[in-house]
Amino acid sequence: MSNEQNLIKITSTEQARALGRKGGKKKHENERARKTLRDELLALLSNGKAQERMSLALFEKACNGDTKAFEVIRDTIGEKPKDVQDINMSANVNVMPSVKIDGKEFVPEIGDRPNDGSSSDT
Repeated sequence: MSNEQNLIKITSTEQARALGRKGGKKKHENERARKTLRDELLALLSNGKAQERMSLALFEKACNGDTKAFEVIRDTIGEKPKDVQDINMSANVNVMPSVKIDGKEFVPEIGDRPNDGSSSDT
């Protein structure tokens, strides 16, 4: 956790630039290391035997009860179930705006129809 005692107080733009430059260099160094690791792993995976051995090891783990290994295999072969969310739309929500009729506020209920005088309902 940071607090006032261990924060670096930046007092000038030169100091801010120097710290930013230092952070940028560290970021690029980390990116180069990740790229090197990624390239080395891709080179190893280009060998068909390595992929076959990893697939067999994953299969063995799944057979021994490792559910994460099973999920990886299932997802890789395209059998991943779709994520479905159940949405309950049975709530009775009144979205009708209030209306002023003859200076009085009227909030219609569901099923209410305006009375325009042409109906013979009484």
